[in-house]
Amino acid sequence: MSIPTEALLFVPLGGTGEIGMNLNVYGVGGTWLAVDMGVSFADDATPGLDAYMADPAFIAERRDDLAGIVITHGHEDHLGAIAHLWPRLRCPVYASPFAAALLRGKLAEANLLGEVDLHEIPLSGRAAIGPFEVELVGQTHSIPEANSLAIHTAFGTVLHTGDWKFDPDPLIGAVADKDRLKSLGVEGVLALIGDSTNVFNPGRSGSEAEVRTSLTELLGRYRRRIAVACFATNVARLESIAVAAAAHRRQVALCGRSLKRIDQAARATGYLADLPPFLSEEEGAAQPEDRIVYICTGSQGEPRAALARIAGQSHPRITLEAGDVTIFSSRVIPGNERAIYRLQNQLLRMGVEVVTSEDHFVHVSGHPGQEEMRDYYALARPALVVPVHGELRHLHAHAELARSCGVPETRVIENGDVLRLAPGPVEIVDQAPVGRVAVDGTRLLDMASETLRDRQRMMFNGSAVVTVVLDKAGKLVGEPQISAQGLLDDGEEAEGREDVIEAVRAAIGGMETKARKDDEIVRETVRIAARRQLRKSHGKKPLTEVHLVRI
Repeated sequence: MSIPTEALLFVPLGGTGEIGMNLNVYGVGGTWLAVDMGVSFADDATPGLDAYMADPAFIAERRDDLAGIVITHGHEDHLGAIAHLWPRLRCPVYASPFAAALLRGKLAEANLLGEVDLHEIPLSGRAAIGPFEVELVGQTHSIPEANSLAIHTAFGTVLHTGDWKFDPDPLIGAVADKDRLKSLGVEGVLALIGDSTNVFNPGRSGSEAEVRTSLTELLGRYRRRIAVACFATNVARLESIAVAAAAHRRQVALCGRSLKRIDQAARATGYLADLPPFLSEEEGAAQPEDRIVYICTGSQGEPRAALARIAGQSHPRITLEAGDVTIFSSRVIPGNERAIYRLQNQLLRMGVEVVTSEDHFVHVSGHPGQEEMRDYYALARPALVVPVHGELRHLHAHAELARSCGVPETRVIENGDVLRLAPGPVEIVDQAPVGRVAVDGTRLLDMASETLRDRQRMMFNGSAVVTVVLDKAGKLVGEPQISAQGLLDDGEEAEGREDVIEAVRAAIGGMETKARKDDEIVRETVRIAARRQLRKSHGKKPLTEVHLVRI
């Protein structure tokens, strides 16, 4: 790989051509700056995994030249991977106060808090990081302290939008700093690296203040328990639910660990100061049914979240019954439809009413619609737009929108493209290695690893273990044994089990004497025979292992 050093480079390693697990790097003169380091959460297609993230191999190989990591805001898809990947990078980390508070909690859990050099950048502040001067430009989003980054370099200024919207009344924090965006446009923006999430929405994303008014009216309709599922990081939404509950003489309890963490971080950084403390789950359960609102994790159907446990009647403290209501004050993230609908069906089966954004105005997006994007471009006036944070269809639509706003040049790229922004023509000059790594219990695994491929095969085809005992001459001693998890039920498929045993016995019997003395040849012969018989009888090709014992 021959990457030019006398240039300003942009390399997306995650989050471009997909939504989630954002990881971007900028290069100047051989020195690198990472922007965001997030995760995506596992689903039914990735059994046993907790989360996955972009493979940092490209920048890990250059960690001696990595000046730092800057976080745009505190969402998991922007900072959730730091505690997992930092040991491979070992560089300073920069974040606003609220994002830093969230990150400290994650680092403490990973026993890294004392190791990571974490710097807080004040709102609208600047930090000199190697050859980069990074400036926070305040934005509104569905979490406090979202920022665009003005990355000033010797080659010009890049505006990395992060996640954003133009909310005229965000309730928590200030409105977006349009004046600074306009002044940056006057000074000159070489390139804008921009959020594409809602590019298909023709209007504006709406205001949190409007949701508060709507929720206050909605909560007044109900006389029994109310549960509200929302994104834990939406501090303004937490405050709105509390205000709406108080308007109807209800108290609010938080249900779910991530909600409690966000509440703690918010209060530690000056937010939610006017609200009384939320009730614990135990305190909430002790309230009369017409005087309580539960705010629950699990709006995306996460199986271990509070709402899923309540719906499965396995929560140790909280119950919902017929006549209660659950309000989903959130959107459906693409890919989570099945899990969410499964959860909602469970609640309906219990007699719990389910209210979503299709029934009532209970949610606004944290990402900009087309009209907001047009406003941003009118202020920043970039010479180049590079769409990120979206699938390929989002990126192409974003580029078309930018051109319609008079942007002189756009460039659609994907993860791994090494894009030269300056000097000279904008072009892809090389390819960086990309991939995914997964959190599997206490370790990180490459998503393409044999371990995870085997697990995937086991999920669809089951697994089989065959044990054979041979003497030194290669003769069978006793009956072969077969265990086929997910294929052969104990006591119910004796005939199928005998067929596999017979196939193994026949395979060994058909081997030459010399071959029977070679353990590897025996194992492979037995493996093929057992797998072939199970495919014949069950139509499956299980992951098959052979235990060979010599006596």
